[in-house]
Amino acid sequence: MKTTTRTFILGVAVLLFISLSISAQGGRAVFSFRSVIFPGDTFTQTLGINDPQKVAGYHGATVNKGFVFTFPDHFASENFPGSTQTQVIGINNQGYTDGFYIDSHGTTHGFLDIKGTFTTVDFPGTTFNQLLGLNEHNQAAGYYADAANIDHPYIFDKNGEVFLVITIPGATGGAQATGINDRGSISGFYIDSAGVNHGFLLADGELTTLDFPGSTFTQAFGLNNRGDVVGAYIDAAGLTHGFIFDGKGQFQSVDDPNGVGTTTINGINNLGEIVGFFVDAAGNTDGFVGFPLRQ
Repeated sequence: MKTTTRTFILGVAVLLFISLSISAQGGRAVFSFRSVIFPGDTFTQTLGINDPQKVAGYHGATVNKGFVFTFPDHFASENFPGSTQTQVIGINNQGYTDGFYIDSHGTTHGFLDIKGTFTTVDFPGTTFNQLLGLNEHNQAAGYYADAANIDHPYIFDKNGEVFLVITIPGATGGAQATGINDRGSISGFYIDSAGVNHGFLLADGELTTLDFPGSTFTQAFGLNNRGDVVGAYIDAAGLTHGFIFDGKGQFQSVDDPNGVGTTTINGINNLGEIVGFFVDAAGNTDGFVGFPLRQ
């Protein structure tokens, strides 16, 4: 397998900050959930899902090993060649994936896997990168950490092998781009000067902050072509719940019934199917797929 690194900077995008009043729990979707657990392991996270229902993720709490899951029960291992750890996170409808790996020196690199060819993706001059989402145009959302350990979001376009750096107003504590759809809309989250996490959606040149009502911690992790954004928030009791922010500007809280208060939603496809993970009654971390029954 071929490993290459190509790094060219396209430019810096400075975005318009939009403050919106978002209503909570409008049109509710009802889901049927199925747990996805890597055989023989007690730690599985499912992180991305495409329309053909192939699921990207990883297993192993101490040593991360990537996989692509195909229904009903097939796990195909996917690890960057020569890496010590790999997480597979984004997957598009062609079955191409992205994520990150750790090399033998302990350095974290982003990667793309296109037709079985792995490519390292590192922003120029940096030593910590992760890719977190991938669209049909082979454009990946991710971030790098600078020398002060502050995260900076970017989009990497494989077609021209160029980077687009995203500047989020108010993100003094850093930011990550976590997903990109085929329209070029981007999801992610940032940390403000008070240390508070806010989700965001960048669409049509406008940046919308996503704060789940009543929460002081919200992170957005993925989106689909309909403009639905998924992520997680922490409530007043310190419990973690998944959320969906739909194209109509409404929030819905979503929990896997086996992990209420410990649920994170990390990905959503164009059919409205969701993936993520939760902590079960035995303390294990389990992946899940949620299938919408009604919308």
